[in-house]
Amino acid sequence: MFPTVIDLTYALFAGLGAWLVLRTLVNSVTTLRRRNSRERLPVAIAAKTGSTGLLQDIIATSGSSHFKPVVVFDEGAEGESTRAGLPVVDSLDLLRSLVRKRRIKELWLLGHPAQPPSIDRYVREFRHDFVNIRLIPDLHDFALASPRVVSVHGQPAINLVASPLTPGAMWPKRVFDWVFAALVLLFIAPMLLVIAVAVRLSSPGPVFFRQMRKGVDGNEFAIYKFRTMRQHVEHAGQVTQARRGDPRITRVGAFLRKTSLDELPQFINVLKGQMSVVGPRPHAVEHDELYKDLVEDYMYRYRIKPGITGWAQVNGFRGETDRIEKMEARVVCDLYYIQHWSFWLDIKIIGITLVKGFISKTAY
Repeated sequence: MFPTVIDLTYALFAGLGAWLVLRTLVNSVTTLRRRNSRERLPVAIAAKTGSTGLLQDIIATSGSSHFKPVVVFDEGAEGESTRAGLPVVDSLDLLRSLVRKRRIKELWLLGHPAQPPSIDRYVREFRHDFVNIRLIPDLHDFALASPRVVSVHGQPAINLVASPLTPGAMWPKRVFDWVFAALVLLFIAPMLLVIAVAVRLSSPGPVFFRQMRKGVDGNEFAIYKFRTMRQHVEHAGQVTQARRGDPRITRVGAFLRKTSLDELPQFINVLKGQMSVVGPRPHAVEHDELYKDLVEDYMYRYRIKPGITGWAQVNGFRGETDRIEKMEARVVCDLYYIQHWSFWLDIKIIGITLVKGFISKTAY
């Protein structure tokens, strides 16, 4: 009898299931063999003194791999005998002798992008020795650098300063933002109406406060908040941050700021595509102009969309930034978020915000 469509479908899924099980078993066995094997591949590392941080990272993580760094080569070592716990040689002839004597098949070249190693020299020197030569750039000085190789017009490239959120990752994040913001606004509409009436009765002036902020890649937009202060005039190019006991803040405004309810209209900014639910908090444009030259890597915060809440906020960095150290700490958190972004990190931050993020002792 000829096989029916159902028979072929069953066979297809059975074969696919068997392949997945077999692949999982093979990967598991391979991983266990690598962990338990004592025959780790020896590695020679060519590293200048400035690459000590990267060298230490490699050595620290080598214990869980099948590679074993055994020697460091640096012609400028100047009598240095060890580095990061490994012996150091300063002669290329001695390195070549060690590679052949110890049957080293891996040579890793560490170098800063501004001072790359002389690659041709190593390729020529070991062209007869069947040694794998790999280039590992030292990216410690670049906050948004990624060691992964990407394709640019078909050519391999390494991102030194670029958003780690690829277009493929941005679209799911955008869809989540739009759905989440729409549902929140739908459910809290009655609360928004009550707050709007309270703000309107608290003092003369509009219900909403609008202020220019920077968005992704520095594009400016008007952010929405419930007005929490009495109307006042600021000097051109100056924005005075709210302080404890600030006389400009109304009684209703003080409650809104303490509970972060004044931020709820920003879900409108999310719907408009100007903000994300989670991301670095945007600051007033005037503050950006002040801090961009005072805090290293400050403007990298704007390589992705700013957020209503973020990693800095759930770690306690909210309210007035009266000291430069406070802003530096925020930037460290923001860059951590950008470098480690994932959908589940967003969910974690939203969960922490819902549990403890609405009320803050530093928001006034």
